[in-house]
Amino acid sequence: MILDRFKVDGRVAVVTGAGRGIGAGSAVALAEAGADVVISARHSSQLAEVAERIEAAGRRALVVKADLSDLDQIAALAQAAYDEFGRLDIVVNNVGGTIPNAFLDTDTDYLEEAFRWNVSTAHALTRAAVPLMLTAKPRGSAATDRKGDDPGGAVVNISSVMGRTAGRGYLAYGVGKAALTHWTRLASKDLAPLIRVNAIGVGSVMTSALDFVASDEAVMKEMAEKTTMQRVGEVEDIAAAVVYLASPASAYLTGKVIEADGGLDIPNLDLRLPDLGSPA
Repeated sequence: MILDRFKVDGRVAVVTGAGRGIGAGSAVALAEAGADVVISARHSSQLAEVAERIEAAGRRALVVKADLSDLDQIAALAQAAYDEFGRLDIVVNNVGGTIPNAFLDTDTDYLEEAFRWNVSTAHALTRAAVPLMLTAKPRGSAATDRKGDDPGGAVVNISSVMGRTAGRGYLAYGVGKAALTHWTRLASKDLAPLIRVNAIGVGSVMTSALDFVASDEAVMKEMAEKTTMQRVGEVEDIAAAVVYLASPASAYLTGKVIEADGGLDIPNLDLRLPDLGSPA
């Protein structure tokens, strides 16, 4: 049955930034689809709650509290997954993001930090994961375990609509996400055919990142009106795309970006930064 291709029974996933928001939702969704999940973030209390949800879905969770801006710590998650569960099949590079900033306040250090936080973290974890992912399936060809199954593993990168659109104040964030999107395309060539690499271009989603405007009805109304689907996204909208890209349902997809953004063509959150030379 076609729905069987969306299952990831017996597989093992690593999800970064999994304490809340898209990371937490993706980790739980993968568990509901059949995977055991390694979850990591800075705050153990948040991770404990997510672990309970994973276990409630009947799967195992491994909690790893870590500073995910440390490339050695994020890379170590791959071995932690393998040591605990004996295999590694799925990597979800969710950790990332950069606070918007005016152009003149965006110095080169800020720009380089955005690249490190959004791209270097994904590269460090994926590079560490690849040798372990290759041990989980037959090697040397694209032979599959069963019709429609993946021959190797799946990497899912959480990118953003700002990686392809332009808005004032988003320079560092947008450049970081654009780089992650193209990293996805390039890595997919290097790792084919045994490991697929895809990304999700996320639009505005109701997570803690929108807490600063969530109580402003006028701003939320404007964001919805600027979105083709006339609403701000929910975590489940993105988690469903993660399950698709991690599962055999997308076995013929690599190097692609699913634009789960409600149909956005322009940014829907205007930061209202003044023109240069204008009063603040």
